[in-house]
Amino acid sequence: MTGELGFTPHLRVEPVPGEAVYLVSEHGVTALHGRAIAALAPLLDGSRDLAHILTEAAAPGRAAVPPAAGPPGAVPADAVPADAVPAGQAERVIARLRAAGLVSEREHAWSPEEAYWELAGLGTGGSAPAPTPASARPAVAPLVLGSTGPDEVVRALRVAGLGTVDGETADPRSVNAEAADGDPTASGANSPRREICQIALRQHGAAELTLVVCDDYLDPRLAAVDAAHRAAGRRWLPVKPVGTQAWLGPFLGAPDDPCWVCLADRLWRGRQAEAYLQRRLGRPGPVPRPPASLPASRAAALQLAALEAAKWLAGYRHPGQRELRTLDSLTATVDRHPLSRRPQCAGCGDPALVAARIRAPLSLPSPREPQESREPREPLTETGTAADTSPRGIMERYGHLVDPVTGLVTEIRRDPRGPAVLNCFHARHPSYAGAGPHSGLDAVRAGLGAAAHGKGRTAEQARASALCEALEHYSGHFQGDEPRQRARYRDLRPEDAVHPDTVQLFDPRQFRDPALPARHRVQDPFDEGAELDWTPVWSLTAERHRLLPTALLYYGAPQPPGHRCCRADSNGAAAGGTLADAVVRGFLELVERDAVALWWYNRTRQPAVALDAFDDSWLAEVRAAHRGVRREVWALDLTTDFGIPVVAALSRRLDKPAEDITFGFGAHFDRHTALCHAFAELNQMLPAVVEARADGGGYGAAEPEALRWFRTATLVDHPYLAPDPAAVPPPGTSGPPEPPEGGALATVGELARGRGLELLVLDQTRPDVGLPVAKVLVPGMRPHWARFAPGRLFDAPVALGRLPGPTPYADLNPIPFFL
Repeated sequence: MTGELGFTPHLRVEPVPGEAVYLVSEHGVTALHGRAIAALAPLLDGSRDLAHILTEAAAPGRAAVPPAAGPPGAVPADAVPADAVPAGQAERVIARLRAAGLVSEREHAWSPEEAYWELAGLGTGGSAPAPTPASARPAVAPLVLGSTGPDEVVRALRVAGLGTVDGETADPRSVNAEAADGDPTASGANSPRREICQIALRQHGAAELTLVVCDDYLDPRLAAVDAAHRAAGRRWLPVKPVGTQAWLGPFLGAPDDPCWVCLADRLWRGRQAEAYLQRRLGRPGPVPRPPASLPASRAAALQLAALEAAKWLAGYRHPGQRELRTLDSLTATVDRHPLSRRPQCAGCGDPALVAARIRAPLSLPSPREPQESREPREPLTETGTAADTSPRGIMERYGHLVDPVTGLVTEIRRDPRGPAVLNCFHARHPSYAGAGPHSGLDAVRAGLGAAAHGKGRTAEQARASALCEALEHYSGHFQGDEPRQRARYRDLRPEDAVHPDTVQLFDPRQFRDPALPARHRVQDPFDEGAELDWTPVWSLTAERHRLLPTALLYYGAPQPPGHRCCRADSNGAAAGGTLADAVVRGFLELVERDAVALWWYNRTRQPAVALDAFDDSWLAEVRAAHRGVRREVWALDLTTDFGIPVVAALSRRLDKPAEDITFGFGAHFDRHTALCHAFAELNQMLPAVVEARADGGGYGAAEPEALRWFRTATLVDHPYLAPDPAAVPPPGTSGPPEPPEGGALATVGELARGRGLELLVLDQTRPDVGLPVAKVLVPGMRPHWARFAPGRLFDAPVALGRLPGPTPYADLNPIPFFL
């Protein structure tokens, strides 16, 4: 040891005689007690090596004399009485101070920069090695692709003490002009991709890090920058210094981290209207914006980027380096936006993951039968998994997907209307609605206001429920990596393909009905001779793959030009704790909606559910909340031949002519749970009408059919909404069906098989989400929308004894169900 010893440069030394030596820094105050440290503190001023310190400390009655111009924070010679400290004891104390990072060697006067690195834990006093001097550090390569001046970028880097290689700038005019005629990531001899790659690779030899300055993170040229850096194993840091909101990071280029393609996927999902416009104009990439910035705002962003580059090169690592950070120059606030790697990413993952999963035989473990209670704690039923599916567990596992910039869900907010017990939450997800490559303007407009809705007995449950439903919606959207084969139905073998009409269930007369709302109408009858994309689904009953049109399975899937013969909907789509659980939940939804259709369109009177028979404080609180806003509630038993309890909960206004009748439905093996689900869904509808006034205004619902219902429907005009006192529950509904040994999954399989129905399952789980999602289809079962083809809608009510004969087509309920 030859260097002088002193307290590390970020510490201010303040002794209090007879009490302690206090070390003050940005991190707080440390008190050192004892006679030895009191004697040694004046000697640890950076002017003595260890040998001199030990000699002076051992001299009795000596007075320590520091240099005339000691470093900031040095202890005055007369501040602490000098008592003799044996050399061995002094050496042990100094060794402990060094190990704690409080004392270190120095060969020169310490600078503010060294104090900064000490605070960051990278100085000589810490466990990490000292940073390399600026003159010897690896250089940063600036690559400017936008409107910012290269001189500004180099100046910011040099002010940060960083070396630079000669920066290069791709000519935006030539690159953009070529990009307008083709793919900007193409690899031809004179392509923009090749130009950017050459620039990036030329700079790699002399630089450990590239700072890429752009006007938009969706600039297609960044794909080439990322590919070149990943291939070379080097890092690059993007920064957008223009606009009122500057962007910085994340550090990209690591083989195991998310790539630019992952980032671009998330960003495009929040800019679907812009994507639609560019498709219409035949242009790639984003719409160029006029540069908007101030010299000060650009300088702030570039200086922040230079600081991040300096910390990276010094070896400092923190979680924010894997996040996109936004600096709002108007409010001077910085927000962090997480980014996760997409396992199916075409840039850094395996784009065949989804197709391989769907083409493989579906393997579902037998789930444990869930233990239900009167105080359900989970938005997802836990079946066969050790994962935490409580609301808190759901938010911990998937909450990172909620973010206004990089999230699949932009926000989750509570609906402020109505009593707090309603627990209504909305998860907005404009980032993927209307995201299909052939989506029209109407789809984009609808997607901008899209939201999923959560419900539950508690606010925590409802929030997690909203998140799960939003992720379920995302998982059901077409993304292009789904397995497809092009074929005509008439060329496929009947045992291989399912006729889509057995799922859509439209009567031919419905195609000619212009009065049907959009959600109930299919524009074109299915053409068996049209070439379509078909996707395999797994038949649980036949234990083999079948084929269905891709457009019937995924929202936004491509359709033949000028045609729309199939359309996906949410019926039977469900998320679960496991895939088996999702299948069970999806089937229960099919049973629920089938029961609703049988009741609603045939307008049969159903028996009441005796609400007072359930000793449930939450149900009592909900009923009281409805009474508090001048409403009454009741419930109907809609259970059908499946024997699974299905409950409809209804509520109406009592103090004005418009009764604002609302609904909620639930199906479950346990009747009490079905009733709770129905009331939770009923609560979801209440905010739309809770502020309605007697003059017909104040409704929160936007859809015309819903508004028409709220303003005109009454119990007198629709007697099927009221309980039938003479009706009795159908046979087998006095309790839940006895599940076979295999549990709930085996139950639903047997229920379908025993009625001659086929149970089809599509695994829609997305690798970048991880939440198990299943699309369950049972050809012949009715959705709750207007589907009037012959079959269960007409036959089941007769078999159940509700009607003496099938309802004539002309006598079906003329009001399409709108929920």
